[in-house]
Formats: sequence, C-alpha cells, structure tokens
Amino acid sequence: MLYRLLLQIVINASLLLSLAVQAANVNDVRVWRAPDHTRVVLDLSSAVEHKVMMLSKPDRIVVDISDTVLKSQTQLSALDLANTPITRVRSGVQDKTNLRVVLDVKHGVKPRSFMLKASGEYGDRLVIDLLDVNQQQATVKRVNNSGKKRDIIIAIDAGHGGEDPGATGPTKVREKHVVLAIAKELNSLFEKELGYEPVMIRSGDYYVGLEKRRKLARSAQADLFVSIHADAFKNHRAKGSSVYALSSRGASSTTAQFLANEANSSDLVGGVNLGEKDELLAGVLADLSMTATLDSSLQVGSKVVGQMGRISHLHSKRVEQAAFAVLKSPDIPSILVETGFISNPTEERNLKSSSYQRKMAAAIFNGIKTFFAASPPSETLIAWQKNQRNKTVAYTISRGDTLSDIAKRFRVSVADIQKTNGLASSSIRVGQKIIIPSS
Repeated sequence: MLYRLLLQIVINASLLLSLAVQAANVNDVRVWRAPDHTRVVLDLSSAVEHKVMMLSKPDRIVVDISDTVLKSQTQLSALDLANTPITRVRSGVQDKTNLRVVLDVKHGVKPRSFMLKASGEYGDRLVIDLLDVNQQQATVKRVNNSGKKRDIIIAIDAGHGGEDPGATGPTKVREKHVVLAIAKELNSLFEKELGYEPVMIRSGDYYVGLEKRRKLARSAQADLFVSIHADAFKNHRAKGSSVYALSSRGASSTTAQFLANEANSSDLVGGVNLGEKDELLAGVLADLSMTATLDSSLQVGSKVVGQMGRISHLHSKRVEQAAFAVLKSPDIPSILVETGFISNPTEERNLKSSSYQRKMAAAIFNGIKTFFAASPPSETLIAWQKNQRNKTVAYTISRGDTLSDIAKRFRVSVADIQKTNGLASSSIRVGQKIIIPSS
C-alpha cells in the first residue's frame, strides 16, 4: 500500500515536472500607444497557441494562452496605461495550465492578434493590437496659398520605433530615439518655412510597418518621402553619413546591401503580421512612373548629400542605391538618410547630442529646399515664386518717374536696371521703354 502511494506521488511529480518543462513563460509585458491603436506585447520563452475574445458589460478583451505561465503579477500592475483605452490588465489560470489575460477597456476597440517569431534581440512574442473604433484618419490637404498656390508636402519618416529599437550604440543609445529627435527638428524647420507642409509618419515611440509608412505618405499626397536612420555595421570603425535611393537592379555597394537588409527586417522585429501579405508584394515595383520618380530621388538625394558633407564625414559622396522596402513608392520621390553609424563610438556621441541633431536636420532641410527651389512641383507657391523671379517686365517711362523710384517700386537695384537696358547713366525720358529685370 505504501509502495503504491509512493509510486503515485512519483508519477504525479513527474507529470507536474513535465508540464512545467513544456509550459511557456511570459518574461515581459509591454504596452505601446500609436495614433490609431494600442499594442500589447508579451515576451515569451517559446511559441504558443492563443485565442482572443471580446466580451461586454463591462467591455473587455480576453486572451487565452495555452500552456503558459505568468512569472509575476507585477508584470501587469506596473504597466503604464496612460493615453490608452485600457483601464486595467489582470490575469488568471484556466484549466490549471492555461494563462488568461484580461484587458479591461473604457470604450470600444477592435482586437487583432498574431505571433512573432524570434528576431533580433527578441524571442517569440504574442502581439495584441487594440484598433481604435471610429478613429478619424488624420489627413493633410494640399494647402492653397493666395487661393491657388499649394504647399510642397514633405513626409518625414523616423525609422524603427516601438518594438523595433533599430541599431544600438556602444553605450546603448537607441537608433529609434535619435532619428525621432532629428525628424522632429526637421519637421519644425519645415513648419516655419512658407510654402512647405511637413507630415510626420511617426510622431512617437511606436512602430509603423514599412508598407504603411508608404501608404501614409501617399494619403498625405506627399511630394517627397524622407526616411531618417542611424544604422550600425559589423565593423565599429565604419563611419559617415550617406543618402540612399531605391534600386530595382541590385545594390550599388556591399554596405548599401547590408543596410537595406537590416532596414527591411524591421517588420520582423517591429511587429507586422507578414502572413497577411501577398508574397509577391516584396518584389513588385510599379511600372513606368518609377523611372521619373527614381530620377527625382537621385537628384534630391544629391542635394542632401552636399549639405550633409558640410557638417559630417560622408560615408559616400554620391547617392547609393539598394532595394529598401520603405522607398518603394512608385509615385513619390523617396530617399533614406543615414545620419551616421551609431555603432561607431564617436558618431554615437554626436548622434545623441541635441546640437548635432539640429545641425543634421538643418542639412537635410537645406538640401531638400535647394532641390525644390530649382525643381518645384507645378501649382505650388514655390513654383509661383520661381516664376516671378524669372519674369521680366516691360515698363514705359511716365512723367515724374526716376530710375531710383522705379527700382524701389519693383524691388530691384538701379544698377540692375541700367545693366539690363544698357544705360550709361540714370537719365531717362518720358515714353522710353525699359525692361525691369527679375528681383
């Protein structure tokens, strides 16, 4: 009898040990808030099966996770739920081995969930997105100045964000924070510039999928898409800033290919359900319009490189090309700016400096402005201003006119009027016709 009892105890202990070995652990829980959704991420020791239910009275989202153990309730109670629809996160055990996580919400949301395989510094993850219901999509309209002239719209994309930290420097400076700071500085410069309207693709610490970044730029009717990065390389001595445009025929250098591969893996780290995507999408470049778009991308990239060379060492003095997924907009000129190698100790110090961030933003700003001053889109204020500068005006001298008065009226110099008309002096006569040069 005693033998049987001991045998049963051993069997039960073995079963419990077996279950414990098989069970996945929740190692960490994080919450991210984006403009149109809230993301909850569970870091797991292994992949799991799960299901999600919506319940009402009160409104709550229930997530049942098979064979999973929550290490500590403090993982849930310590979450920052500010500015989210979640009021509380709680948990319980179902059927002795399953974990139930309950998200109490204060208003309607639409849940979406998926598993992410281990990638980068993260292991397997369960992602639960709470999509805002009846959330109005913020749109940017092409602004009319003086009734007819619109602004040039610049889509500013800070790379990575949220679950995807991007590259990490020797002292743990995160790429996602550096590039967001530079993007905000660039946004501020364009906000102050007449004739331009900036649009931030990512305005906070949350992840935006690569395809969605392009869609947001297109919905804003952007004239230019600029994606800002500060990547890393295997060799910590690699240094310098650079600009990239899309290539449909292979990378222009080994470094370009390496950085494109790193950038294109963002969706795996940041959290996009790739199972929903068309497998052919990654290889599709839209038809004939791409040629003109690529040409403009290379031109604006060249101007930005020129400006960046004034404040930093250049990794490449020409615009490099590679198959960056984020640049694959067939109708929007697009460039990717590498502001430096965060893996280089010296450049990491520069990149985390607010003064250097402002200088880098100013260089990008000046390069873009230089391009559009020469090649502004039609019907924009900048195009109108360029047209006005290029106009010459025929003027007939009236009684009482003097050359100095005419110069003040048209905001040009007396010397320019004399030079344009071949006048040896400031003497003019009534009825004389002269040409007023552009100001």
